[in-house]
This record gives sequence, C-alpha cells and structure tokens, in this order.
Amino acid sequence: MNTPAHVIFALAAFARPQERRRNLAAALGGLAPDLSLYLMTGAALAMGFSPREVFDKLYFSQLWQSVFAVDNSLVLWGGLLALCLWRRWSVGAVFAGAAILHLVFDFALHHDDARSHFWPLSDYVFVSPVSYWNPAHYGGVVGPLETLVSLGLCVWLWWRLQGLWARIGITILATAQLAPLVLWGLMLG
Repeated sequence: MNTPAHVIFALAAFARPQERRRNLAAALGGLAPDLSLYLMTGAALAMGFSPREVFDKLYFSQLWQSVFAVDNSLVLWGGLLALCLWRRWSVGAVFAGAAILHLVFDFALHHDDARSHFWPLSDYVFVSPVSYWNPAHYGGVVGPLETLVSLGLCVWLWWRLQGLWARIGITILATAQLAPLVLWGLMLG
C-alpha cells in the first residue's frame, strides 16, 4: 500500500480520542517500515540519481534490500511488541502494533517489489500474487480500493478525532493518498 494508507489504517486501528501520545505512536508506527525508503530515496535523488535509477536499480540492490530486511522484519517488530507488552508500555505497543499492521498489508500486497519479512531468521521473500499498484497483478482493483477505503477511514477519523491538529493531520494524509491519482489523471488526460 502507499505509505499514507498505512498511516491511515494504523490510526483507524489504534488511535483514540484525546490520547495524543497514543495517536502519534500509531501514526509513526504506520510510517516506520517505509522511513528508510524515503530517506534513501531522498539521499539518492540529492546525489543526482534519476527516479528511474532509484526505483529500477537502487531499490532492488543488495544494500537497499538489506536495509529493508531490518525495518520490514516481522521478527524484530514482533520482538518489540512483546517487550512493550511485557513492560506494560502501551504507547510502545501501539507503535510496534501499527508497524506490524503495515507489514501484514505489505506482505499481502507486494508482488514485484516484495521484501524479506522474516529477517534475521530467514531471507525468504513471499511474492504475493496481488499487488497494490501493478495492474498485471490486480493493482487496477486493489489500488482504487485502497484509496476508497483510506478516504472512508479519513472521514471516520475526522469524526472520531476532533482536535484541530488531528484534523489537520487527517487532511494531509487524505491529500497525500489522493495526490498520485490526481497527478496521474492530469498527466494521462
């Protein structure tokens, strides 16, 4: 799924009215497994690599896949969740739970760009028959469905989380989720 959708789903699953720390933990947990991708992509683009080089070559390089194996490890995030539950640290448990939710969706919805989710126990990569973006693997159905559900969850979150900053964040997430559709629509006519 697109990163904004991961954050939206995490907030829908874990956010509670008037619990800012919990809600921030949910949002950050939904983002965390993709953070290295944004940082490495930003650095590569700043160094002069083209977007095509980044996503056709660097993304699939051993170095980048090694980084993704760490921050996309269900084993590591599961260990963090267990530790937080054992220590009764609810905010940490929400953070780890949101990251695990992100990874469960990634596991199910990545085909060409699947990642290793069981590091350090295994380098196995599950290649899902379904992709959130690739039309050859149902991306033409899954992508719009992802956006529709995400926007529906944003409406629900808007109703549920009535603070100004929460609503600003929800608006930003909804806009970020819609932006690729609008841009592609403008480019393709």
